[in-house]
Amino acid sequence: MATFAYTVRDSTGVTRTGTSEAESADLLARRLREQGFNVSEVKPTKAAKKKGSGNFLQNFQKVKVTEQAIFFRQFSTMVDAGVSLVRCLNVLGEQTQNPRLRRIIVDIQHEVEAGQTLSKSMSKFPSVFNNLTIGLVRAGEVGGVLEETLQRLSTFLEKDVKMKNKVKSALTYPAVTLVLALGIVIFLCVKIVPTFVGLFKSMGAGQLPAITQSLLDFSSFLINDGWLAALIVMAFMAAFKAFQKTKFGTHVCDKVTLKLPVVGSLIHKVALARFSATLGTLLVSGVPILQALETVAGIVGNALLSDAIMEARARIREGDQIGEPLRKSGLFPPMVVHMISIGEESGALDAMLSKIAEFYEDEVEQALAALTDAIQPVLIVFLGCIVMYILLAMWMPIIGLINSLTGGGGSGSSGDS
Repeated sequence: MATFAYTVRDSTGVTRTGTSEAESADLLARRLREQGFNVSEVKPTKAAKKKGSGNFLQNFQKVKVTEQAIFFRQFSTMVDAGVSLVRCLNVLGEQTQNPRLRRIIVDIQHEVEAGQTLSKSMSKFPSVFNNLTIGLVRAGEVGGVLEETLQRLSTFLEKDVKMKNKVKSALTYPAVTLVLALGIVIFLCVKIVPTFVGLFKSMGAGQLPAITQSLLDFSSFLINDGWLAALIVMAFMAAFKAFQKTKFGTHVCDKVTLKLPVVGSLIHKVALARFSATLGTLLVSGVPILQALETVAGIVGNALLSDAIMEARARIREGDQIGEPLRKSGLFPPMVVHMISIGEESGALDAMLSKIAEFYEDEVEQALAALTDAIQPVLIVFLGCIVMYILLAMWMPIIGLINSLTGGGGSGSSGDS
């Protein structure tokens, strides 16, 4: 929190000055007005100005989902114990290690003190609290079960983090291996291969084998035009990201992603697990189904599934059931559609969605284990092929020269005899 110097006039017209800590000048000015003062000026002190650059950098600090899960878990425990919201936020703000999250909690505390609801205060920070979080908190406030809603939210976030970590762990090994392999190949082509070029010339090698010539050409390209290759790769990545941000590009990329062998099935299962878990959490917390579907469509992580969910929402609005439009989209397996239809007819949709989420979470774990087991031998063969290619390219000319010299020496001995 920064320190500000202020100048105010009280109800008798007497001017007063002083300093106070606050998250921002606007918050301090509002606090002073609530105390009955007429604010003339609020400005940061010299010490606060020196810290300004650090605060600016902290604005870009990311609040991790893990930190949010811990925050809501502690929040729910304190609310369940009967602690007031303002006191909860005050304690959580002091305990939080992330500077940005700490400032956000303090801002929310001031908003709640001023009479705002918790959900309304949190909605002012959309980069940290998404629609799912706001919707659940609002439903908890309306239903008078805020502590239960916060517990469900923390549980949901913890499961989401756990699944993401499993996916990252499965993909870390191949990613690191490929980066190391690429680095080694570039090092060999830039530092080692040019040495062999001089060796071939000194030995009088004539026509080089095609495999050797291709490696020498690639090495020459990296040495002379490597910067151009780097620029091309960077430009391609920037253009791809820009294309991916467009609505058409998002649909194309998500469609291609779902059709990728092995990986596409895994991504599809992750999306179905997130859809089921999120929708079930929203419904059991008392969020209306139309609002719940709109929220799920925004965070499911795939544009095609998002469109199918919004189509189902439109059909429900017209009085239809949710299962049929999901079936027609072709993106939801028959098992999912049947269980959702049964849950809707029996009035236990949230329970059915919970079972679907558990099923696909297990499916994701099995798919990740199978993917990890399959990737390792593929990477070993891939790296072996690269090493074999480089060895053959370097040694074939040398072996050819040795054979020619040995053959030449042998013919000369026969002629003398």
